[in-house]
Amino acid sequence: MPRVILMEYVNLGRSGLSVSRLCLGTMNFGPITAEEDAFPIMDRAHELGINFFDTADTYGWHAGWGLTEEIVGRWFAQGGGRRDKTVIATKLYASQTDWPNDGRLSALHIRRACDASLRRLQTDHIDIYQAHHVDRDTPFEEFWEAMEVLRQQGKILYVGSSNFAGWHIAKAQETAKRRGTFGLVSEQSHYNLVYRAVELEVLPACQDYGLGVIPWSPLAGGLLGGILRKIDKGRTADERVTKELAKHRDKIERYEAFCDELGQDPALVALAWLLKQPGVTGPIIGPRTLDQLDGTAKALEVDLDDKALAGLDEIFPGHRTAPEDYAW
Repeated sequence: MPRVILMEYVNLGRSGLSVSRLCLGTMNFGPITAEEDAFPIMDRAHELGINFFDTADTYGWHAGWGLTEEIVGRWFAQGGGRRDKTVIATKLYASQTDWPNDGRLSALHIRRACDASLRRLQTDHIDIYQAHHVDRDTPFEEFWEAMEVLRQQGKILYVGSSNFAGWHIAKAQETAKRRGTFGLVSEQSHYNLVYRAVELEVLPACQDYGLGVIPWSPLAGGLLGGILRKIDKGRTADERVTKELAKHRDKIERYEAFCDELGQDPALVALAWLLKQPGVTGPIIGPRTLDQLDGTAKALEVDLDDKALAGLDEIFPGHRTAPEDYAW
């Protein structure tokens, strides 16, 4: 068995909920990783001390809507304390059909989507129920009333957001404050060395309102995972990654050379950098195999000093909190 990695834990935002600094993303379970391979990955995550799992009702995609939640649910059903040891986060928003109210964040859809996720996950409650996207057509008063009902019923414990702008977070939190409720506890955002736009307003809003930040796509879709080395060894990239690489090739070349100087794997450096960013709870890792899980977990052992962090900022310049980034 691979050596044990000492997991770190932090409170999720201003809450008292303790979660691991790496979050196991399950999006590959079903479409890419077969169920019989996903089970050992989740078991190994627990062995590594990872107690924070993320999924969504949409995951499964072409293989079947909700399939990923079903796989996680069947894993929970094996017992052995699997559910009790897991902080499970799932998401709602997208529509499976064109039928009215089958999607978005109306009170009706929130109720139906939660019940459906509970059935698929084979659990009586969801620890963190997240809006996968902001719904510009539903007022936050309705959103919060629906979430409060679910919490009173014991079906959810905390509420999170994903892909919200800074002003959406502010509006959500101020509405919750007027209602006397806890509000959002976390925000899932697209955040990595290549894409740092959330530093302008989303991260400051999260820090001010006490939301934990959970970065998704921490390796920028593979750009930060040693892609040039893999291509040199004969690996091929899909069309999307190829286009992104063309836009950022100079920076990626410098990045991989910098990682060589550090003596570290590029993927681990990218994850370790996120773990150093203020307000970040932990990035979502999405392993397809056990080896990938064991490999990415080693990011906790990579200690980037101030010189290394400055070098990464030089390659991938970040943003100052608005408005200083675009004004005096």
